[in-house]
Amino acid sequence: MKRNRVITEQSQAFTFTRRAFVLGGAQAAFGLVLAARMGWLSIAQNERYTSLSESNRVQLTLVPPRRGWIIDRVGKPIAINRTTFRVDIIPNLLKNPDAVLGRLQQMLALTADDLDRIRTDLAESRGYQPVPVAENIDYESFATVSVHQPSLPGVAPASGNGRYYPAGAAVAHLVGYVGPASAADYDKTRDPLLITPGFKIGKEGLERTMETWLRGKPGAKRSEVTAHGKVVRELTTRPEVVGNALQLTIDAGLQRYTAARLGPESASAVVIDTRTGGILAMASMPAYDPNSFSDGISHAEWDFLSGDDHLPLTNKVMQGLYPPGSTVKPMVALALLEAGVDPNQTVTCTGRYRLGNSYFHCWRHSGHGTVDMNRAIAASCDVYFYTMARLVGIDPIATTARMLGLGEEFDLPMPSQRYGTVPDTAWKARRYKGARWATADTLNATIGQGYMLSNPLQLAVMAARIASGNAIVPRLIVNKRYPPQGGPLNVDPEHLAFVRQAMSGVINGPFGTGGSGRLNIGDLQMGGKTGTAQVRRITMAMRAAGMTGTDGLPWKYRDHGLFIGFAPVADPRYAVSVVLEHGLHGAAGAPIARDLITYLYDRKRAEDRLATLEQGWGGSIEARMAKKAYGWAHRSDPKPAPVARAAAEASPPAPTTGEADPE
Repeated sequence: MKRNRVITEQSQAFTFTRRAFVLGGAQAAFGLVLAARMGWLSIAQNERYTSLSESNRVQLTLVPPRRGWIIDRVGKPIAINRTTFRVDIIPNLLKNPDAVLGRLQQMLALTADDLDRIRTDLAESRGYQPVPVAENIDYESFATVSVHQPSLPGVAPASGNGRYYPAGAAVAHLVGYVGPASAADYDKTRDPLLITPGFKIGKEGLERTMETWLRGKPGAKRSEVTAHGKVVRELTTRPEVVGNALQLTIDAGLQRYTAARLGPESASAVVIDTRTGGILAMASMPAYDPNSFSDGISHAEWDFLSGDDHLPLTNKVMQGLYPPGSTVKPMVALALLEAGVDPNQTVTCTGRYRLGNSYFHCWRHSGHGTVDMNRAIAASCDVYFYTMARLVGIDPIATTARMLGLGEEFDLPMPSQRYGTVPDTAWKARRYKGARWATADTLNATIGQGYMLSNPLQLAVMAARIASGNAIVPRLIVNKRYPPQGGPLNVDPEHLAFVRQAMSGVINGPFGTGGSGRLNIGDLQMGGKTGTAQVRRITMAMRAAGMTGTDGLPWKYRDHGLFIGFAPVADPRYAVSVVLEHGLHGAAGAPIARDLITYLYDRKRAEDRLATLEQGWGGSIEARMAKKAYGWAHRSDPKPAPVARAAAEASPPAPTTGEADPE
């Protein structure tokens, strides 16, 4: 039988109290959790949610910094900034690409090549990475796009600062150019600045190697926006920090003149101050316009430049390697003097030198007759140097060559330097797995042929060291701390004086091969040495047939023309080297060197000379480039095969046993 529970007032009170306690405890626990959560959000997570809240209301935009100027030794601009207008596309905001590109084509007069480039860049870019549509557009076009921007989703017109190179192609291989950062560049650092519209980094030359110095630090702009991204008002702006100015040892006027004076040739030239080692000019022509590259080069223009057999994309000063030819004869003469050879000792030159069953020919087929060292340098007698170099061997000559800068690596902020070869017995054993050095190798090397290779900068340094008597090291940047210049060369000063006087005879003497380089400025005289470097072997059969010259051959088979020099002879201040690819004769470089030295002493005379020459060449650098580009664009063959560099510049030439170095 079920017992009825007696409910009393006391039991009801107890039950109510217990339930109230449990419910109150639950409420208290929930309140504590809620308070803890609120405390966590308001204190520990305050910064995060403040930022999120702020980002919904405020848009933060990076302001690309202006790059530091590049200026010459007296402050003249070489690379500057100017206000530009541009149009970009943000891929992840782009809708209906074909329609948008069609409208942009009408507004900005985009070409088919432009559209192809944009579509390619859109396909390869990341969603957040802006794709340039047009740069350096006029204000009217910029305003037109800006007015229609609401109906062009993903299109971002903007103004900013663009890089500008006043001298154009004349400084292309010196300073390089800038361009948008690639996806690979961004992946290295994940720096948001690299994907900011309008921001560019150095791509070649000094712009690339000195990027950290020139870049500066970005600014920031805060704007209040609506939920749809419409700007309500500008809040604050943090100014950017402009990049550092880069001052060079270059003389901007001389640099421009040097590039122009090389004319239509595939050539290079270097001018060095023999007192400081400062490079005053370093030109390689033909070249590209760095302003075009900075704005975004078209596929057609790239094909035109890469297909040119004169190699406008190659910095020949640093990357060109050439047999130095007879320009090494003053160096060889110095080595002979240091080895104890009497400069008055004579050799009879009959036009050829016999070694075993082979003949090594002099450039003057009828011979020079009886010559001593002084006349051998002035007249560039090959037989004299064959005879004397055979007596002392290659090793003393190679040691002197390295002392004068051949084969040396210089500390310059230039990418992709090539250093050439100074061969000797140890080098050949390493290079050819124990091969022995032959006497024929010595004869070839002593006239700057065979295995010997150098670049134009090394030739200029060799001239500067002979002229100054010091171990001059080339320098390019003024605002950089350098160690002291090299001291005196470890040679007899009288031997150096003898070589310098003999080099004066090359230009000013009755037997010299460089008379076309004679200065016409009062008593001022230049000393120098011509050189002609073969790029193909002249066989005995060709000699028998009278085929010893290269004038009638295709351009790429013609000899290189080289020249080194210094002035004034009495107290050398400037050294120069000129290399004309396939220029036929070394004497062809002497007038160019003469005009470069003339510019430093009599600018008007040099400018007048250039004006006369440019009339025959078809105008200035810019006019000739435009004409050449127009002719290429209207060629009959739309797709020419790419042009490869001649084998003589891509790899060391074969020894020229049985050949001479024609002047």
